[in-house]
Amino acid sequence: MPGIMTAESPTDPVPAPPPGATAGDLLALIRSGGATTRGELGRVTGLSRTAVNARLLALAAAGLVLEGDEESATGGRPASTLVLNRDAGLVLAVAIGRSRSQLSVCSLDGTELAQASHDQEIGVGPDVLMPVVAGHLARMLAELDRSGEEVIGVGLSLPGTVDRRRVVSVDSPALAGWDGIALAPYLREVTGAPLVIDNDCNVMALSERDGHLCDHDDVLVLKASTGLGIGIIAGGRLIQGHLGAAGEIGHVKVAPAEGLLCRCGDIGCLEAVAGGWALVERLRAQGQEVDHVRDLVAQAVHGNGSARSVVRESGRRVGDALAATVTVLNPSAVVVGGDMAGAFDTFAAGLRDTLFPATTALAGRNLQVLPSTYGERAGLVGCVRLALEAVLSPRAVDAALARRR
Repeated sequence: MPGIMTAESPTDPVPAPPPGATAGDLLALIRSGGATTRGELGRVTGLSRTAVNARLLALAAAGLVLEGDEESATGGRPASTLVLNRDAGLVLAVAIGRSRSQLSVCSLDGTELAQASHDQEIGVGPDVLMPVVAGHLARMLAELDRSGEEVIGVGLSLPGTVDRRRVVSVDSPALAGWDGIALAPYLREVTGAPLVIDNDCNVMALSERDGHLCDHDDVLVLKASTGLGIGIIAGGRLIQGHLGAAGEIGHVKVAPAEGLLCRCGDIGCLEAVAGGWALVERLRAQGQEVDHVRDLVAQAVHGNGSARSVVRESGRRVGDALAATVTVLNPSAVVVGGDMAGAFDTFAAGLRDTLFPATTALAGRNLQVLPSTYGERAGLVGCVRLALEAVLSPRAVDAALARRR
């Protein structure tokens, strides 16, 4: 299978298979656990036994499906369980932030085989950082004794708005000099597999597919870190907006920031009073030794009164700005991730202080404020899912099988 996959936009959960389900649809059911035997696949899809076997034969020939353990089928013979062949290929994940990048090599079931983290200078350009990223990926593959030819997809996240079709950043206040720069060429010496990208908040939302989204279909995933943004899940679907700019709450204009310059160049943005970069600047102006929002959070966790105060104040500012979104979209949970989630109790206390009084009673009813499932690794986990949902989607799998024929 490696080397023949294509990618598509990975945003939605696995839907019910349509009439005349394809081999790709069957693989999606097997991956999700929705049907794992021939009989179950036939019942769920309405396909005949012959049609199911033909599709499974194509998947097996591509190395994507294996016969797993046998389980007792009620009232009949043991039915051989079908499983995704996790070793049929690899995916790479790259979560690029303002000052740190995280990287991972994973099997097709999302199991991490190797990982790395790289701290970079703030303001570094793609010509400097991307070769370093490629070097880390090449090194990890070599240490695993694996080849770039085995990679079927790469998922990459960036802060700010991205163009997923062109695979470029289009508006990133956190990464000056990246907008419009093609990123795929930097990785060509590592792998020719398709690169799929999204912004950091959306991939954090994707990470919750195996977390809070198992219990909630309507969720706002807040990334509270150097910057601020939200990933919006409505009815189980990721909402990206007309130009992919949905969720940019950090640049909503708020009264407390009136007259204050934001790092985006505009005046009056929420980030100017609640973003991690603004909090760090405030404490440094007071003479405190704080270089990054992670330092601020660590001090808050260890009882520094000033640090706890600004983290809670940030939560209050964000809660006030988020209230209108909660009232309009009526989510059942707000999930808090990013560096500020390291002081979750303090930040969430401030968030609740202003969020609940400012929403309608109905929108606030049963609303939960929860920490992200994967903590500081949420972005990396989301990039893995970004790649897997793109290259193992029914449409991508069917296209790959068609090329094999």
